[in-house]
This record gives sequence, structure tokens and C-alpha cells, in this order.
Amino acid sequence: MLQPRRTLLSTALASAILLSAPQTFAQDTAAAPDGEEATELDRIVVTGIRSSIERSIDTKQTSTSIVEAISAEDIGKLPDASIAESIARLPGLTAQRERGRATQINIRGFAGDFSTATLNGREQASTGDNRGVEFDQYPSELLSQVVVYKTPDAALVGQGLSGTVDLQTVRPLSFDERVVSVNARYERNRIRDQRENGHRLSATYIDQFADDTFGVMLAVSRMDSPQPGYQNEVWGFTDGPDGTMVLGGGKLYRFDNSHERTGVAATLQFKPSDVYEGTLDWFHSRFEKTEIKTGMEFGTLWGSGVLRPGYTVAGNGTIVDSVWDDVSPVIRMDSNPIDDRLDSIGLNSKFRIGDHWLVNFDLSRSDVERSFRVLETYAGVASNNGYTTLQASLDPGRLYYNYVLGQTFDDPGTLVLTDAGGWGQDGYLKDFGVNDRIRAVRLNAIRSFENGFISAVDFGANHSKRTKDKASIEAKLCLTDCSGGRFGVTAPFPGGIQDFNFGGIGRLGVYDANAILDSGLYNFVYNYHEDIAAKNWEVEEEQTTVYVKADIDTELGGMPLRGNVGVQKIYVDQSSLGYSTFEGNPAGSAVTDGIDYSVTLPSLNLGLEFLPETVLRLGLARQMARPRMDQLTAGMNVGIDVTRGEWSAGGGNPRLRPWLADAVDVSLEKYFTTAAGNRGYVGAAWFHKDLKTYIYNQDVAFDFSDFPLPPPIPGQDVYPDSPIGRINQPFNGEGGTIRGLELTASVPLDVLWAPLDGLGIIATYSDTDSSIHPNGPGTSEPISGLSKYVSNATVYYERGGFSIRYSRRTRSDFRGETRGFGADYQTISIAGETVQDAQVNYTFNHGPLEGLSLYLQVSNIGDEPFAAYNDGDPANRPERYFEYGRTTLVGFSYRF
Repeated sequence: MLQPRRTLLSTALASAILLSAPQTFAQDTAAAPDGEEATELDRIVVTGIRSSIERSIDTKQTSTSIVEAISAEDIGKLPDASIAESIARLPGLTAQRERGRATQINIRGFAGDFSTATLNGREQASTGDNRGVEFDQYPSELLSQVVVYKTPDAALVGQGLSGTVDLQTVRPLSFDERVVSVNARYERNRIRDQRENGHRLSATYIDQFADDTFGVMLAVSRMDSPQPGYQNEVWGFTDGPDGTMVLGGGKLYRFDNSHERTGVAATLQFKPSDVYEGTLDWFHSRFEKTEIKTGMEFGTLWGSGVLRPGYTVAGNGTIVDSVWDDVSPVIRMDSNPIDDRLDSIGLNSKFRIGDHWLVNFDLSRSDVERSFRVLETYAGVASNNGYTTLQASLDPGRLYYNYVLGQTFDDPGTLVLTDAGGWGQDGYLKDFGVNDRIRAVRLNAIRSFENGFISAVDFGANHSKRTKDKASIEAKLCLTDCSGGRFGVTAPFPGGIQDFNFGGIGRLGVYDANAILDSGLYNFVYNYHEDIAAKNWEVEEEQTTVYVKADIDTELGGMPLRGNVGVQKIYVDQSSLGYSTFEGNPAGSAVTDGIDYSVTLPSLNLGLEFLPETVLRLGLARQMARPRMDQLTAGMNVGIDVTRGEWSAGGGNPRLRPWLADAVDVSLEKYFTTAAGNRGYVGAAWFHKDLKTYIYNQDVAFDFSDFPLPPPIPGQDVYPDSPIGRINQPFNGEGGTIRGLELTASVPLDVLWAPLDGLGIIATYSDTDSSIHPNGPGTSEPISGLSKYVSNATVYYERGGFSIRYSRRTRSDFRGETRGFGADYQTISIAGETVQDAQVNYTFNHGPLEGLSLYLQVSNIGDEPFAAYNDGDPANRPERYFEYGRTTLVGFSYRF
């Protein structure tokens, strides 16, 4: 049996996150896959960092799959703004930052769409356009444990190809007494000369009634976190004179973001006897993100600019220092609010029949609503018809370009609202809506055995229905009808002047974009275009999973052997609604299509304890990732390829089948205990995934006979004489592998020298290689989310109520998906980054202040920017640069 050893003061080291973050809800048992009873581990009561380490290492060591875990230190004390920042410190995992905060989790080199997230074992709806969960939606204070499954478990429904992240809330009957905890923190965000203040509050109530047969948990969290910052971008690079490449335009912004999140978690647990146990969970999170952007944009070669001779060329033919005439800057005041709402409800009933049977019935729903607005308003300098000069030069740090403009923008008398860039509009408005709904029902039974190598058999079925839709309405904002051209129609400038002090601009005219929109100044000219039609779709999926799993608990040659073997059979019925557009019909006509299919996913996990507390694990499985939602859309844009003289189209494919991979995982883990009772472990893991099918865009022959093709127009030169043409859309292809090595060391340093008791380090490192090319065979672009090198390091000290830790997480360059022009998604090359944070705590363990903890935390100590570059010449073509500053938290928690 793989049963961890205990001593009087034993602790367990799990992962860097546990040391960097004191909190979520303390829970005496780690949640097991649905239908299984959590086992109470015999342990002494410890507190602080040691308690979180021990619970997490128990989960890792006793699991029959290869997992990583985060456990609570105490009620409501985890300082990370979201659970994403905590998960990002686990071995083989990292996070992609958006606007300075960790959002999506990349597991083993895969983007968020290749993993799934569950809450108490139930699949979660997502706020984004696709499947990847944005983990900043989940307040860390409301969670008790996170388990990341790197190898499948047949009883875990809704698993991903790269892994499954199971978020768990507290079970009140796991406590033997009432718990009341409050937490308050003052927050300061500082960047350059800007300082903004916020706060975080949380409270938790846990109690038991009726002779501990009825339990209640209620937790509430509130975050108000400002996030000032700066943005320096180029529009892109294009062909310049004499075979060079030159920037097409640039943009400079100062933004003021506000993040307000309210979270509520509630659980009612009823266990009147050993026969029945019922649990009702509710999780609610509302996240309101407001982004106010002040700045300007200007076109060079992609605008009215004229390049002067005498420019400087470097690297791969990139013009890195240039002067332009007739540049027309556009002053921009933008507002981009997002309102995300998540509600998840689950009702679980367990019936124990006799000594060997457990029947589990579960009903759940998860609902997401997102409202997202992108508001752009434009102004310019009326003098000289808005033209000026511009010098653009690559900064010595090679992270952005510096700009020097030939005019100032701090005289309201010269500023007007207008189409200053000749873009055919005086502003622009996009309103997006995303709805995601999951309904699920599950019934399974577990038969346990007292003898034999099979300790239990778990079998059952889960049926879910998911409906996700996206809507987009877009309009030009016009002072009249947007037909006047550059400076053709103007309106008085409605604002004042403020310091800008960024990118060579000292002061800048500013105004309130939302107030101008609400005033009725603009006329709306709704925009109908094939690109907009493609943003309106609905996908519906019905999925039935039937599974059986056998738990293995036996000996091999006198050595304990544990594990599980099982299989899932998944039946999928998917359909999609989209809009197909044609010449003369840019709004599109509704079309539907779909497919049904089945997939078989076998899995095997074995763990052999061939030496005391030394485990060799093997995982074999077929894994699956469902296609992205926006790839399943039924709509397409149909036109004529005049070169080929045939019909052509581009769009989604509602007949897509999933990504499938055969996976091999091997892990070696050595656990140990020091003379002082501190525990640690070292581990090495290797994984290999061989893709049997993956998805990329292809050109294939297509019959357009069933489409309402437009008739020929008189005088039209090219009109196809056959309905057979070509379409470019996602299809299933074959081939590609991804493999990696993960090393972990969690070492209490008193193993080296007894006086170092309380001091420890945790270090993780992963090296991942991939031959998967998302654009198809023969292309070189890597998959999104893949950093070849990822490392995490934490140094900590804890004694006598005092604790201090420093953490550093690093990832190398990678391709990632982010919102770009007009808030539409695009994949870009993101520079590697190193994010550092530190924390100091003091907890009163005795006396009148017992239960009180004080702490100071600093995040993003080095003000690590978010930077992206052009692959054609990375050293000389930076494309995006965001600064966010650092965040300081000062606060307390008190457990009554």
C-alpha cells in the first residue's frame, strides 16, 4: 500500500504554489472523483505553510493517477488575486497573462483549449469565445483545493488532452467545529508616476448542526483592484523600399483598468445516517472589468505617411530609424468594459447499500453570461489639416519603438472631434455577447471488494448538453453620415488637458468617451460585413459518457502496486448555426449543420512502491480535446476566385471531430522525512503524446450546389460555370508529437543541516518539444501555449508564527492567443517572461491575539512587461509592449 509515513511533527512539501500562497479553505479531506468517498488521513493538526504542504503532498502521493495539487493553508488567506496565479506555479504548468493578470493555464505546452476545468468534478462553462476557462473568474479565497490530473482517470468525466483542472470547495461536515474567518487587505498598484488603491475582502462561515448531520458553508469575497498601465504597439510590419520591412503604423496608450469581482460559494451538506449523504453546492462570480484608454494612433506606410530618405536598416532588412512626413495622428479615447457572470449549481446524492455498494446521483448546471463593449472615439489637431512629421526609432532595449511627433496635442483650441485618420468613421462601436450553458446528469455505482487485486469497480454514465453562442453588433459612429472624409465634419473638442508622459508625448487632450456616446452626438451607421457575420454563431453539443473503472490494490513481488484501469465510451451529437455571406448579402443567411460520432478512451495508471516511499508510476491512455467553438461554426463567406474561375469560400466546419492522442507518462517520485519531521520529495516525470488526429485549415474541393449562389451580374468578367469549387476550413489531419521532461525538488534544508529547520526550497523545471504544427504539415509555427522551458523556484522560511517566502516563475518565448485589433482574437509571438513575488507573514498562535495573521505581499516585483514580436526579425521588430507596474498588499486575517 502506498501509505505515507507520519511522525509527530511531519509536514509535506508539495509545490511552489503552496509556499507562495497561504490559503483557500482548509479542508481535512481531499475531494475524490465523483462518487468516491474521500478518505480521512490520520495526521496531527498543523497550521500555516506546513498544513498546506502536507495536504497537497498527501493528494499527490496517494493518488492513483499522476497529479499536482494545491491545498489550503487556512480559511480565506490565499493572497493571489485568482486561482490562476496559484496554479501557474505547479510543475509543468504556466499561465498566460492578460492585462497584467494570469488568466488561462497552459498545461504541458498546450493552450487552455486543450484542457478542461471542473468544479467539484462538474464541467464548467467558460467566459471566453472558446472552451478555455479564464481562471481569474474564480476567487482563490473560495476554494479549498485544486487537483490537476496529468493522466486520465476513467471516472473523471470531461477530461482534456493536456490535463484536467478540478477546483474544489469545502465540505462543512469535514470540520468538527464552527469556523468563522474574515480577511481584509489594502492594495496599492504603482507604475511610473501613477498610484491607485484598492482592496480585497472575504469572510467565511462554516458550521454543523443536528449532531453533526447537517453542515453549512457560506463564503463571500470582494475585490476592487485598479490596474494602471502603458501600451506601446506597432500596427505591424510591411514591405518598404529596396526589399526592406518597415512599420505600417503605431499606437501609444495610457490605460486605467479597474477589476471588481464579487464571489459567493455556499454548500449545504446533509448526512443523517451512514446510508445517505446529500450535498448542494452553489458558486457565483461576477467580474466587472473596465478599461479606459487614452492615447493616439498614427499610420505610416499604412496611412498617409511619406518616408524620407536616410533611414537606418538593421537585422533582417528592418528599418529601425526613420522619419516620416504627412503623418496624421488620431487622438483616441476608448472604453472597453467587460461584465462576466458565472453561476454553477450542483446537487449530489450518495446512497450506501450494505457494506460494499455506493450509488451516486448528481445533477448540475453551469451558466456564463458575458457582455463586452469596444468603444472607439476619434479626435485630431485641426491645424495643417492634421498633418505632422514623425520620427520612429527602435529603443535600445529592443522592446518597443520610440516616437517623436512634430506637433503638440495640449491646446484644446486646436483639437476637434473628427475622422482624423481618414478611416471613414468618426468612431466605432462593437457590442459582443457570449452565453454558455451546461446541463449534466450523472449516475454511477461503486462496488468495493475486501479481497483480491481489484479493490473497487466504478461504473456509470454521464449525460451533458452544452449550448454556447456569440453575438456581435457593430456600428460606425458618425457626426453626420461618415461621408465627409478626413476632417470633413468636425465637432468641438469636449474635454481638457492632462499629463500623458509616455512615448514622447508630454500632455494630451482628453475627454470621457462614454459621456460623449451617451450624449447622442453620434449617429449609428450599422456595419454589415462577412467578418462580422462570422462572429455570430451558436454551437450545441450533447455528450453521453459511459465508463467503467477498476481500482487496483495489490502486491507485485512483495512490492505495493496501486492504480486503476478503465475505459470511457463517449457519444457526441454536435450541431452549429452560423451565417453564410455572399456578394450582395454581407449580413448573411442562417445555415445549420452537424455530425454525431463516438470515441473510445482507454486508460491505465499504475504505481509501484519498489522502495520505501519511492514510487514508479506509469500512465497509458488515449486522450481527447474537443474542437474550438469558433472552428465548429456552420457559416462561411462565399465568393469567386477570379484567378481559378471557380467558387471559393472560407469558414468553420461543424463536422469536425476532436483532437486525439495516445499518451505515455512515466514518473519517479521519492519522498523522505528529516530528523525534525519535515518532509520533502524529489521527482522526475516524462511524457509523450502521439497525435492521431489534429485540426488545421485545409483547402479542399466543395460542392456549392445547395447554396443560394448569386446570379451573374451584367458585364461580369468571371462567373464559374460549375458549382464545384474550393473551401478553406478546419479539417482533421494526422501526425505530430509532443514530449517533455519535468523535474521537481521540494527540499526542507534541515535535511542538510539541522539548524536550517524551517528553511526550504522548491524548484521545478520542464523542457518540452513538439512536432505539432497547427497550420498543417510543412509549416513551422508551433502550437499555442508551448514554452520550451518553464521553471519555478520558491525559497521559504517558517518558524514560531513568522514566515517569509520569495517566488519566481519563468517561461521562454511562446505563441499565444490574445485580443488584438478591435478586440478580435489573434495568435502572436510572446516574449518569455519572469514574474516575481514575495510575502511576509506573522501569525499569533498564543495569547489574546491568537488567530490573527498579519502579512505584506508584493507581486510582480520587477515590473515584468508583456511583450510580443514579429517572427521575421525578433530583435528588431517588437510589436506589443505593455507595462503594468507592481502590486503591494497589506492586510490581516482573523479566525475566530
